[in-house]
Amino acid sequence: MQVSTSLMFDRAIARMGVTQDRLSQTQLQLSSGKQVIKPSDAPDESATITRMKSVIERQESYLDTMNTVKDKLAQQETAAKSANDIVIRIKELAVQAANDTNSPADRQYIGIEVRELRDQLLSLANSQDVNGNYIFSGSRVAKPAFATDAGGQLLYQGDMTVSPAGVGDEREVPTNRPGVNPFGKIIRTAEDGSRQGVGFFQAIDDFAAALDANDSSAIQRAVGETGTLQESLSGSLAAIGASMNTIDNQTALTEETLLRLKGTLSKVEDVDYTEAITQMNKDMLALEAAQSSFAKISQLNLFDYIR
Repeated sequence: MQVSTSLMFDRAIARMGVTQDRLSQTQLQLSSGKQVIKPSDAPDESATITRMKSVIERQESYLDTMNTVKDKLAQQETAAKSANDIVIRIKELAVQAANDTNSPADRQYIGIEVRELRDQLLSLANSQDVNGNYIFSGSRVAKPAFATDAGGQLLYQGDMTVSPAGVGDEREVPTNRPGVNPFGKIIRTAEDGSRQGVGFFQAIDDFAAALDANDSSAIQRAVGETGTLQESLSGSLAAIGASMNTIDNQTALTEETLLRLKGTLSKVEDVDYTEAITQMNKDMLALEAAQSSFAKISQLNLFDYIR
């Protein structure tokens, strides 16, 4: 079968075109560091890469959330721990004041310290974060957790809303804490046996008033009530600590998951430089050989064939 010169040229040009395209693709892979340049190059691998990147982005979002939540919990923990230390001191003063050897003047001096400590507690209960949000007001973060009403009574004006944050596909932790949790009410039993709830700060104010009035009975009652206040704060500290442990454990798990996912993605997406460079060198040699052969063929004429 005779092969026309035109057909030979077409075949040679086609082979050079294929080699040139493959060489260009390899060069693009080397310059970008990626195996798949366009989704059409490898649809299956491209779909896998897209899915894995979506999973990685979600895990990284969880890490960002956990860092934010941990900062909030750390501030809550600091405030609650400081408040706990203050209430321990108030309890010590209650035990000291309950001693009958104290004179009325002695108890009044103790009352001065109690009121100063009470004001410190109020400042801690109305702590704000870096954005100016009150950390113990529930969802009403624009309002101080505790404020004095028209009657002069200090009341909680936040709400009981607890906002959870997703830190994993099936895991959440609370991001805020209502003020009545660490600074909760106590139950007081009256002389007639009736019981009533008394606010955190009201209990301390009553203790200070009892010191001024030299009311031994009320001072003795304050010993037990300050102990209850301290137990409430300790319970809140334990709850905050548990949430922080959850964050730490989940952070470690998410970081490990991310490391594994990124390693798998790299195997699918990133180019193997050694293999790509070897292939590029082969394609360059093949292209040079094809171009050399084409140049020789294109110079042949009828007399060359006759010889």
